[in-house]
Amino acid sequence: MTARTIRIGAGAGFSGDRIEPALELVEHGQLDFLAFECLAERTIALAQAARRIDPDAGFDPLLEDRMRMVLPAAHARGVRIVTNMGAANPAGAARLVARIARDLGLHGLRVAAVGGDDVLDIVRAGDFALTDRPGTSRDLGDAIVSANAYLGADGIVAALAGGADVVITGRVGDPALFLGPMIHAFGWARDDWDRLGRGTVVGHLLECAGQVTGGYFADPGVKDVPGLARLGFPFADVAADGSAVLGKVDGSGGRLSVATCKEQLLYEILDPGAYLQADVVADFRSVAFDQVAPDRVAVSGGGGAQQPDTLKVSIGYGDGFLGEGQISYAGPGAVARGRLALDIVRERLDMTGAPVTDLRFEMIGVDAIDRTGRGSAPEPREVRIRVAGRAATRAGAERIGAEVEALYTNGPFGGGGAVTAVREVLAVASTLIDRTRISPTVHYEVA
Repeated sequence: MTARTIRIGAGAGFSGDRIEPALELVEHGQLDFLAFECLAERTIALAQAARRIDPDAGFDPLLEDRMRMVLPAAHARGVRIVTNMGAANPAGAARLVARIARDLGLHGLRVAAVGGDDVLDIVRAGDFALTDRPGTSRDLGDAIVSANAYLGADGIVAALAGGADVVITGRVGDPALFLGPMIHAFGWARDDWDRLGRGTVVGHLLECAGQVTGGYFADPGVKDVPGLARLGFPFADVAADGSAVLGKVDGSGGRLSVATCKEQLLYEILDPGAYLQADVVADFRSVAFDQVAPDRVAVSGGGGAQQPDTLKVSIGYGDGFLGEGQISYAGPGAVARGRLALDIVRERLDMTGAPVTDLRFEMIGVDAIDRTGRGSAPEPREVRIRVAGRAATRAGAERIGAEVEALYTNGPFGGGGAVTAVREVLAVASTLIDRTRISPTVHYEVA
C-alpha cells in the first residue's frame, strides 16, 4: 500500500482512559487508523497474574467496552484499529473482538493477534544482567511471573498487510502502534532510519493521547486549558516523508499548541539524540513545531540511526506485600493530633516486632508528597495520615493497617474514616536480550 498522507488518531493513552474521545475521533475525525495505547510497565505482569487464575483472561479489562463502542463506526468508515490491549493474552483478546463483531453483525471483520513478546521461557532458562539494578534475572528465582520483550512494528505491519481490520498486540514499543500503520501505508524500507525516526517522533507525540491536547499540561492561572471535561484526543496527518500536522476534532475540549507538543516530546525520554526503540534509534534534536492554525501544529525534523542489537525486556516478579492504613483528623489541632497518631503507630510497630520494612509515615496535605518543609501556607484544619510499608507475607502487611485502625480508641481524639488495605506487590526489572532470539507471530480470527 502507498499513500500521500494518512490520518492516525490516538484513542487512549493508558488502560483506564476515557472511551468517548475515541468514538469522537472515529465519527468526526476522518481517520484511516485509530491506535489505543493501554500498557504501562507493570500492566503485563498484572495481566499475567490474572491469566494464572483464568487462562482466558489476561487482556485489558476495558477491551470489550471500547470495542463495542467504536467497532460499528470504525467498520462503517473503514477505520483500522491497532492496540496493545492484548497485554498477556493477545490471542484471547482477538477471539473476544471477533465474537463482539459477530454480535454486532460485522461479519467478515478480520482480527489479528500479534504475539512473540512473551519471552518467559527464555528468561527462566538463562541468566541475563539486569539494567536497572545490580544482579541478574536468575537472582529473581521463582518470583518471576512474566517476561515480555518490547517488540517493534514488524508484527503490526505484517497483520495490516494480511488484511486485518483490528490488530491486537501484547508488549510493543508505544510509538510502534503508530509507526506500524505508517510503514504499511507508505512502504518505508525497514532500514530507512530517518523516516522511521520521524515516524517515531509522531508516534511519541500521540501515544499518551490527551496529554498532547492539554490534559497533563493544564495548570490553572499558569497554563489554562479550556474544556477539559470533554478533552479531545489528537490525530496526526502524516506525510510520506514522516512530517505531520497534529490536530483534534473541531469543537472538542483541550488545547493543541507548540507548548503542549514540546512538553510531550520530552516526556519519558532520556537522551533526545538517541531514543532507543526496537525499530530505530530516534533522534529528536532537530524536531521543529509550527502553529499553523488554532489546535493545528506542524511537526517536522527528527531522524534516526540503526536499530539496537538488543530488545528491552520487562520482567515482572512478586516482591512481597504492601500494607497500609489511613485515618483523618479535623478541627483545631488537627496537625498535632495527626503527628501524635503517626508517632503511636511507629512505636507500636517497633515494640511489637512487626515484620515490616520500607515504612512511610506521612500526613496527606502536609508532607505526603512535598517533603521539603518549605511550605508557608497556614496550618490546615483537616489532615489524613497514611502509614504504609512492605512485608514478605500478607499477615505481616496486615499489621500496619491494624495499628492504624486501633487509633479509633487508642489514639488522639477525633479520628475518623479509617481504611486499611493489603495488596501483593508485582515489581518490574529490566534486561536486554539479543533481538535475533525474538520474533513476532501473527494469527487471525474472522468474525
